[in-house]
Amino acid sequence: MSNHETFGCPCCSGVTGAMFQENRVVRRLRQEAGFEALTIPRRSFVSGLALAAGSALMLPRLALAQDEVATVFRNGVILPVDDAFSQVAAMAIRGERIIAVGAEDEVLAAAGAGARIVDLGGKVVLPGFIDPHTHVIAGAVVDQIMDFVGMSRFATTQEVLAFLKDKASGLAEGEWIVARNFDPSIQAGPSALTFVELDDVSVMNPIFVLNASGHLAYANRKAFEVAGIAADVADPPGGEFVRDEAGRLTGVMKNNTAFLQVVNAYPGMAAADPVEALIGLLDKWTALGMTTVSELSLGALTQSPADMAILDAAGASGRLKARIRAYPFYTIGAEAWDAAGVVPGSDPMVRVAGYKLVADGSNQGFTGLQREPYLGTDNFGLAYMSAEELTAAALDRAAKGWQLAIHGNGDAAIDNILDACDALRASGADMKGLRVRIEHCSILHDEQIARMADLSVSASFLIGHVHFWGVAFRDTVFGPEKANLLGRCASVRKAGVGFTLHSDFMVTDPDPLAMIQMAVTRRTWAEPDFVLNPDERISVEDAIRAMTAEAAWQLHSEHEVGSLEPGKFADFVILDADPRLVEPEAIREIAVLETWMNGVQVFAG
Repeated sequence: MSNHETFGCPCCSGVTGAMFQENRVVRRLRQEAGFEALTIPRRSFVSGLALAAGSALMLPRLALAQDEVATVFRNGVILPVDDAFSQVAAMAIRGERIIAVGAEDEVLAAAGAGARIVDLGGKVVLPGFIDPHTHVIAGAVVDQIMDFVGMSRFATTQEVLAFLKDKASGLAEGEWIVARNFDPSIQAGPSALTFVELDDVSVMNPIFVLNASGHLAYANRKAFEVAGIAADVADPPGGEFVRDEAGRLTGVMKNNTAFLQVVNAYPGMAAADPVEALIGLLDKWTALGMTTVSELSLGALTQSPADMAILDAAGASGRLKARIRAYPFYTIGAEAWDAAGVVPGSDPMVRVAGYKLVADGSNQGFTGLQREPYLGTDNFGLAYMSAEELTAAALDRAAKGWQLAIHGNGDAAIDNILDACDALRASGADMKGLRVRIEHCSILHDEQIARMADLSVSASFLIGHVHFWGVAFRDTVFGPEKANLLGRCASVRKAGVGFTLHSDFMVTDPDPLAMIQMAVTRRTWAEPDFVLNPDERISVEDAIRAMTAEAAWQLHSEHEVGSLEPGKFADFVILDADPRLVEPEAIREIAVLETWMNGVQVFAG
């Protein structure tokens, strides 16, 4: 595909997937699922799940033992997140479903004799949180085997290096140190980790550090030695082993075609089990109140439709504690997905929901496609798909019944996406039914928002862009005027355009209360007193809706989750305070006391 970076950013490239495509567990799953020859039609995702003998096996095992006695939650603040954002006195559940929400006497009557009563003691009940844009398959493996050294943990490069040095002190010679999410654009210090910095950490242990953007990685000399990278190594296609002015390797690597040659020497890569990693990751996320997540680059782990086998296996385990909505990734090829029989499904736990396209790269990585060049440069960014390719792919997928999630960061990329949507409408597509969503939707002009409203296109904002990168966008990426166009939640709401908030895990952490706070305050990490474009702040209610009801709608799941209504699954969270009543800067400090999914308590704090 022309102009596509093999390695762009975690949300739009096969970076982590390429790391693991030779993994022994992945190889076995590929073979068992029959995805070695991608031209041979395979079973659909829905029929694949059927081998688990029915949807009951897709539920947490505790759910299988439930009796039919209702449970009533009362004496608290229950926020169903309905159209009016009302507050009710009680909620009843039976089995995996909500059976009544409203006045206490009405709920008790619906629950019937013998109902269990849960006294909330004034605590707050919300629908389970939904992150509509994460990368849980490959991300789960990376999360399992790499230490996090990102900006939310360490403010400076020196802190990162101190952490790595402390870790090295406890390791035997030859043991690897691997870390992720280092970002010199916002972690104060040198602009890169070179042999100089990393050899100072250890000359006896191989060290590999992945940049948060996914564009770069860094290693020490020992890692190059173990991986067999010689001083005269040739740059691979699309990649670079960076050299200094004297032509000597520096330890910095650009693009996965370069750095995979180093990290694939790490033994932990072959030992990882992606199914167990996925189950473990979602188990951990229950403490954040998450009950539905997404996979926006399905296929990236195995670089094939065999990622479906991982979802199949995780779903059939009966151990998942959150639902998964997956989007096949366009770089695998529409023909491969079609040949594999992968289609949008209906299973309530794990299913395909739509199709992912990518218009450009990352703004902070200077590959988001812009109308004007980046601050102080002649660089306009990069079109990962040309306008013609994007339109052709959108028309093809929409004609086959796929919802479209299209990555767009730069304003020129969003122009291309909206032009493709114009073509969709001209082709006769039902735009309201299609539910096209622009992923990240970072830089938006007023006329683009008007076009989105006219075309029934919604937005999904990586709100961490505002919090973590807001100052960098203002000072080094765009300048103050264009930085104010970032993450325009309030403007799209006023225009009647639906929107959600997401983490893009592994780019930022999937903490719903933190994301709600970011959207409400728009305060920045680097300068806590600086608010990036205060006019784009939204209410707590709107932010909650973006992470519940709106997110469910974008994922084609509003009929089953996203609000507390009779007939929907009993997915909800109990908080120790009302996000609407605490100081906005304290929302992220609210404790998640309990998380329930399918009527089963899956977390208790």
